[in-house]
Amino acid sequence: MASTIAIVGAGRVGRGLGRRLASEGWRIGAVVTRSMATARAAVRQIGSGVAYGSLTRHLLGADVILITTPDDAIANMARELAEIGGGEWRGKVVLHTSGALGREVLEPLARAGASTGSFHPMQTFSGREAPDLEGIACAIEGDRNARRVARNIGRDLGCLPLAVESRHKTAYHAAGSLVAGHALGLVEAATQILMKSGFTRRQASRALLPLIRQMLMNFERLGPRAAWTGPLSRGDYATVARHQKALREFPHEFGDSYASVGYLIARVLSAQPAAMRRNLEKIAKK
Repeated sequence: MASTIAIVGAGRVGRGLGRRLASEGWRIGAVVTRSMATARAAVRQIGSGVAYGSLTRHLLGADVILITTPDDAIANMARELAEIGGGEWRGKVVLHTSGALGREVLEPLARAGASTGSFHPMQTFSGREAPDLEGIACAIEGDRNARRVARNIGRDLGCLPLAVESRHKTAYHAAGSLVAGHALGLVEAATQILMKSGFTRRQASRALLPLIRQMLMNFERLGPRAAWTGPLSRGDYATVARHQKALREFPHEFGDSYASVGYLIARVLSAQPAAMRRNLEKIAKK
């Protein structure tokens, strides 16, 4: 198993993973960002490594190179890395941390002889502290050797490594975004509705968070159908109509989202999706 890892693009994800890997005994080599100032800050947060403010051949001193840049920078980064390393990439393992992209984006490095793949923990990285990855699912993908190394990294971090084919990566990432990003938008929308109804933000949070926690607990323990509550679960379309009427006092995105999520609920939770959809369409026409 490789034990030396270099990090390219040490933002939230790179710093978080680097810190966790260092604590698990991995040797951190080059830590590369866009400037020496940010590279040094990353090394301080990781607690190990050597800072570089631009791409450097020192990356080749590591067994594994972890690219943690934004998605739209990975392809260009792979081309630049292939140019500086040439045939020296043979025997190296290069992994990126994009949830939506497969190993194809690293093709220049694969042509240079590197094993290529991806490692993506399904977890949020705030940048303030390294997240707890114990028991967290992590998608691994790539050629055989890259998958082996990604699996070892995941296990060292306490993750549950799950193989995801490259062609499914974008859908996999969309699923995570629905929960981590879109659901947060729904929570904030509900918070603003309560605030307009007279709650302080603190009061709104205290009202909604126990509801969210119980919903998630029920989902985990009982499954989706048994955990489903609210007017749609009871077929109470009159209440749904009143909700949508009340939301007309808010920017249109509030009501539009409520209606759209209703159609999604009909598809994924209702035992009679067509009937529920027809009732929702009647409400929309009023």
